[in-house]
This record gives sequence, C-alpha cells and structure tokens, in this order.
Amino acid sequence: MRGVGHDWTIEEITLDPPRDGEVLVKMSVAGICHSDDHFTTGDMVAPPDLEAVMEAMGAPRLEYFPLLGGHEGAGVVEEVGPGVRSVKPGDHVSFSFIAACGKCRWCVSGMTYLCDNGAHMLTKESIDGARRRHVGDEDLTAMCQLGTFAEYSVLPEESVIKLDESIPLEAASLVSCGVTTGWGSGTVGVGTQVGDVVVIVGTGGVGINAVQGARAAGANAVIAVDPVDFKRDSAKFFGATDTSPSMEEAFGLVQELTRGVMADRVVLTPSVIRAEMLSPALMLTRKGGTCLMTAVPKFELSMVPMVLVDMLQNCKTLKGLIYGGMNPRASMPMLLDMYRNGHLKLDELITKRYTLDQINDGITDMREGRNIRGIIEFD
Repeated sequence: MRGVGHDWTIEEITLDPPRDGEVLVKMSVAGICHSDDHFTTGDMVAPPDLEAVMEAMGAPRLEYFPLLGGHEGAGVVEEVGPGVRSVKPGDHVSFSFIAACGKCRWCVSGMTYLCDNGAHMLTKESIDGARRRHVGDEDLTAMCQLGTFAEYSVLPEESVIKLDESIPLEAASLVSCGVTTGWGSGTVGVGTQVGDVVVIVGTGGVGINAVQGARAAGANAVIAVDPVDFKRDSAKFFGATDTSPSMEEAFGLVQELTRGVMADRVVLTPSVIRAEMLSPALMLTRKGGTCLMTAVPKFELSMVPMVLVDMLQNCKTLKGLIYGGMNPRASMPMLLDMYRNGHLKLDELITKRYTLDQINDGITDMREGRNIRGIIEFD
C-alpha cells in the first residue's frame, strides 16, 4: 500500500536474513482484516497536526508508507537467528500483532496487549531499531511488525507463537487477530457474567467472535446488531439469540428483553467507530453497565456527543481495549483447543478464499459485507 486511497499492489520485496532473536517464516495463510483497510481509507492515519503533538510527547514517528500489509496469519518456520529458543525450523506458528516482551511493567502485570513494544506497530524499524524489509531503494513498514500479506516474513521471536501441528493452519491464522480480539471482547474484556444480556454492534470477523464468546461466558441473551442481512443471519448461527439492523431499532427489543433495565454489556465492533455511535450505545447500556470500544475510530476523532450526566448518575463505564484484553501467547492455544474439542467455530468463519493477486477483490468483498472472514492462501 503506497498511500491513502490506493489499491494494494503486488511487488517484489527484499528481506534481510533473520538476526539475533528473529525468525523467518514461510506464510501459509493470511486473514483479510479491516484494520489493514483503515490505511486505504485513512482512518488510522494521523493528520499532520496530531502527528506533531504525538512526536512532541515522545511517540515514535509513524512512517506508514509504503506499507506491507497483513497482521493475521499462520505459517511454518523456515529459519531462525542466533538466540532463538522457542521455535525451530519446521514448527507451525501463528502470530501476535503485538510483539509482547514479557518483561515490561505491562507484561508482568498480565496486560501484554499494552506492552511497550506496541509503540513499534507502525514503524519501519523492527523492535531492535533496524530496518528489515525493502522494496527497491525504499524501506517498508510492516503492519504490526508482521506483514502477513507477503510469502515470507522476518519477525521478532516475540511475535511468533508455536502451535500443535495437528491444528490446520487456516484455523491457526484466524486466532492471531479476529477470533482472539472478538472472543476476549465478548468475555473478559467487557466482563460478561452468567445470565447477562449482551449487545454486539457489528458482526464481521471480530464481532461474530464476540457473539461466540458472550454465549460461552453464559450470557442469557446476545443481541447482534448489523445492517447487513447476511451478517445478522450468520450471527444467529454463531450464537446470537436476537438480531437488529441498527442500535436505534434494537432499543425497544433490549427494553423488552430486560424489562426496561437495558443491556448489562455493549460491545462496539463495527468496521469503524463514528462519533454518532457513542450516544445510542450508552443508552443501550444499563445502570452500572459497561460499553466497550473494540473497533477502530477515525484517528482524528476527538469530539463525540455524550450525555455526561447519564454516565455519572447511572455509573456507566465506557472502556477502550485492544486484543480483547487477551494474552495471545496463552489464549491462542486455549482457543485452538476449544476448536479441536468442538466448542469454538473457526472453519465456519471463512467465507471465501483468495490468492494473493486477488487481494483487492478480498478487500472489496469485506467492505461490502460479503465476508465474515476472507483469507489469502499461499502456495
């Protein structure tokens, strides 16, 4: 991706060999996730004035383009650099889109999704400060230090999670982002308890797994909100008890189901969060309830309409969370065990398979609501 508004292009890239603590992976499957598309639309690109403020606060400079896309996938280890201990050539691996170090304050507190290495998610430098990926005479930014849209990737060992080889790589690819983020959002992230009423707003690749998670956590009712008929129908298959095409139309349904109390938990997983979504989401949330933002808002969004007296007097919580609050190194194997034992639907998430040269078709299908999850299959 060479800039906002551009299509993805297929180009030859050059990778440096793995250095100390790095792994070369041959990619087998890559998931097509909305987070990559946010660079096409510009949703995740900071405007110049905001970028200047971030730099003044000491944040790394974000050099988005050219961008090697892809942050969801699975593959096979081809080569390891000196000092790598957790994987060896031939191992099947999935990836964490945050290369959690395991040593910083956040990691040792159980919040690996806040690891300090997350500052490098959108830099041209790897976490050791060197640049590994090149196209012609330009250095590449790899999405989340991964770049799974390429046939090979050089990764920090911290990004790589070894898997049981009995797990299909297609299933393994899904848990590296969408499934883990969604499942966590519908369970531990929003705090779902047995008997809760949970509203999931947006049932694409992340939201559909929030539906699965909320039901598994014991929710009595899960209301899936999505304007696309296909996605609402899919949500019922994955565990939703009720559906609605909009939050406004869901209000009466939730009121009836809860005898006027409203939903215990509301999870926002649309393609992008818009300012006008916050007020109805909080109105769907009961007194003392939690509304969780998982989806990406537009980068420049800083002013949103909210009824603050409602937040105060009704003691509501509005919460932002990345990775669904999960620790991928622990949660990915757990979720794959659930899949193997028939307690988690993964194969059914895949709507369509693409080759790498069909990537723009896959992006279009995702934007237009035709896929729950599209995947790229490599030779």
